[in-house]
Amino acid sequence: MNERYGDSTRTVKAADSEAIPGRPVAHVPVPASAFHLSAEEGSEAHVYGRYSNPSWTHLESALALLEEATAALVFGSGMAAVTAALRVLVKPRSVLVVPADGYYQVRRYARESLAPLGITVREATAEQLCDAAQNADVVLAETPTNPALDVVDLHRLAVICRRRGARLVVDNTTATPLGQQPLSLGADLVVASATKALAGHSDLVAGYVAGSQPELMGALERERLLAGPILGALEAWMLLRSIGSFGLRFDRQCQNAVALATALHGHPRVRSVRYPGLPGDPSHPVAAAQMRRFGGLLSVELDDADAVHALVRHSELLVAATSFGGIHTSVDRRARWGDAVAGGFARISAGIEDTDDLVADVLGALEGAPDAGGL
Repeated sequence: MNERYGDSTRTVKAADSEAIPGRPVAHVPVPASAFHLSAEEGSEAHVYGRYSNPSWTHLESALALLEEATAALVFGSGMAAVTAALRVLVKPRSVLVVPADGYYQVRRYARESLAPLGITVREATAEQLCDAAQNADVVLAETPTNPALDVVDLHRLAVICRRRGARLVVDNTTATPLGQQPLSLGADLVVASATKALAGHSDLVAGYVAGSQPELMGALERERLLAGPILGALEAWMLLRSIGSFGLRFDRQCQNAVALATALHGHPRVRSVRYPGLPGDPSHPVAAAQMRRFGGLLSVELDDADAVHALVRHSELLVAATSFGGIHTSVDRRARWGDAVAGGFARISAGIEDTDDLVADVLGALEGAPDAGGL
């Protein structure tokens, strides 16, 4: 694709169908479990629904293009994509490093499913990850981390992994391929939950792995075939359709996130704000060096859980929901899920509302919240 294209053009082109006269402009879903076989055995593009599907093929081409990879594989969820990559890469007696401050279910999977197989699992924060990689065989990095929004220096980490001979997998869910290109920074694989900003409408669950090493991608395709964590054809089609508007949506989400972070920074009812795009944020120097956009997520700390609930209750636009990346601005109090954060810590996922409306609504909702002294 033309490298001069902007991101909205790239996402529209990625979701395009081939221009064949008389055929639909938009891709159509192919919900098939079986396909006609040819007399010339082995010549078929598609045979059985767990092996492949035309809807996957179109979607995987779009994802590979956006991640600047040679191939992508779709899975039934982001968790399915992450765990498939780990199962392919880690071996007994190997050392796996996972984020201590990233998605908690990944740590749980590593402890409960991989450690009993003789794999040493070590947890490291974003700040500790480069040091931990010095003695690792496989490193999983999430950047920006969810929910703290710390940023890992991926180029530095990739150099350490390459010197060590370790594999580097980067979870790109928070940044998205329009915010960050981990493969160009030295990662072996990119994994992501497409459920979030890529899909963007809070109506499907999907994941993917992208890479440019044929042997590694072949092993992952075999893992998907044998384990069966596949994506439904309808969900694949819905995700591909969503990718067409992704550039436009993500641009507004990033715009709203920086506006909210700026408005809330220093607010008397807000103890702290984290957003990699704020010049004073601890993660900003590294983020500015490796990210093209700073994403649609920010985190805030209010006085306590009641203050978070009051914020949502007094707002007309905020939605209380876990997950993130949808068109609605959502708030998730992370302590309720067991994250090691303060009770008043909340992750805010900026939606696509008009920026002025959103900022005014959130500031008004804060003013309607009870004073800390009255709680």
